[in-house]
Amino acid sequence: MLTPERHRIILQLLKEKSIVKIQEVMDLTKSSESTIRRDFSLLEEQRFLKRIHGGASRLQGKLQEPSMIEKSFKNLQEKRQIAKYAAGLVEEGDTIYLDAGTTVREMIEFLPNKNIVVVTNGLMHLSPLLNKGISTYLIGGLIKPNTNAFIGRGALASLDLYRFDKCFMGINGIHPQLGFTTPDQEEAMVKQKAISLSREAYILADHTKFAEISFAKIADIHEAAIITNDLEDETQEQYRNKTSIKVVTA
Repeated sequence: MLTPERHRIILQLLKEKSIVKIQEVMDLTKSSESTIRRDFSLLEEQRFLKRIHGGASRLQGKLQEPSMIEKSFKNLQEKRQIAKYAAGLVEEGDTIYLDAGTTVREMIEFLPNKNIVVVTNGLMHLSPLLNKGISTYLIGGLIKPNTNAFIGRGALASLDLYRFDKCFMGINGIHPQLGFTTPDQEEAMVKQKAISLSREAYILADHTKFAEISFAKIADIHEAAIITNDLEDETQEQYRNKTSIKVVTA
């Protein structure tokens, strides 16, 4: 079977099912595993799909954004692994920025009982931070209902008052060429500002965020280190010499 025909079959399957397995495509096209893997790699480079373990999945819409509740229950164990490692990077005397992301929220439980200061745009972060007795500043701005994040001109103006040792950010998309992205342009501007004001920047993201591309760019891939939970060697290779990636295992 010719390559264009195989690609047509793969993309049609993704429209119907969202996820396709290598073996499924091998059976349909009478092709070898190595051929289908090359097809998946090429289609990923052309931004038609993203590879996952044992197959490929359809890319999310560039404006698609789950609600805070939906995100809170998705890949929870992986998020907690990432969050625990990230919290261990916080040192005595640090001033840190915590983004409104759900993985970042999981950090709070693991933050050390040290002399630290937290600045955040996450409304849902306030209660757990105060319960831990952590000195906390909440920036102003417009509250975005879907993510309970403060965004807009007020948020950007508030951020200008601070400088950070470290910032910890949630994300929707990570791509080796197109960088870090999120569906909302105003939220992207707040994330971008926080990164620019931080000595060290960390992106907290489970493996599902890789190869995704959302509407609004936050930063280039080299502008922040990535903490994640599981990556195939081939995916890690795409980011080699572009940024630092820490893969946290259980």
